[in-house]
Amino acid sequence: MKDALVIIPTYNERENIEAMVRKVMSLSHPFELLIIDDGSPDGTADIVRQLQHEFPGRLHLETRQGKLGLGTAYIHGFKYALRHGYEYIFEMDCDFSHNPEDLLRLYEACAVDGYDMSIGSRYVQGVNVVNWPMSRVLMSWFASFYVRLVTGMPIHDTTAGFKCYRRKVLQTIQLNKIRFVGYAFQIEMKFLTYKYGFKIKEVPIIFTDRTKGVSKMSSGIFKEAVLGVLKMKINSYFRHFDRY
Repeated sequence: MKDALVIIPTYNERENIEAMVRKVMSLSHPFELLIIDDGSPDGTADIVRQLQHEFPGRLHLETRQGKLGLGTAYIHGFKYALRHGYEYIFEMDCDFSHNPEDLLRLYEACAVDGYDMSIGSRYVQGVNVVNWPMSRVLMSWFASFYVRLVTGMPIHDTTAGFKCYRRKVLQTIQLNKIRFVGYAFQIEMKFLTYKYGFKIKEVPIIFTDRTKGVSKMSSGIFKEAVLGVLKMKINSYFRHFDRY
């Protein structure tokens, strides 16, 4: 069994990718890194290929043709992780809004403290967001509040995209039945983990908005989340969540 794989989807991240790879590779725990690049025209994947010579066996690359969505990129990565026998599987952004140092704390929550999912949470201890306009902070906070209200999940940061899963969580969740590909994908993964009765811990982090590159956020992504959460909750009444 292999240990820990960090999955980072990329699209036009040439300004961030080398620094991110080097930072993850420099951490005290020997994380492996899987970059899933959706055909970035800026040459992101080429930079990763060059770095693979420097970090053989630890830096992996999967390329896809065209922008196919965040959710499908992560599912592609999850299936890769399961096939290759990793025990701890992480989601993380490439733009340094997630501090790579916090990978160690998410890992510890699962590997040492025994949780099945750990979440890098912006809202478990107040609001820990840097460089966002107040309008976006409020929209994000109220989105999480709305999701908690509809789903009943005892999670403060329901839309967080910085997470660690134990292997058994991804084996239990039926990945081929995941419906959302955008922002709501993060909600659906937490909701299923919660419904299957896995132990979840929120680890407080400070989220810093990207300083390089372009954000992929849009109003349509939020609309998917608002309508999708209602549909997800209704559909859950007609589904069994038995692990065994």
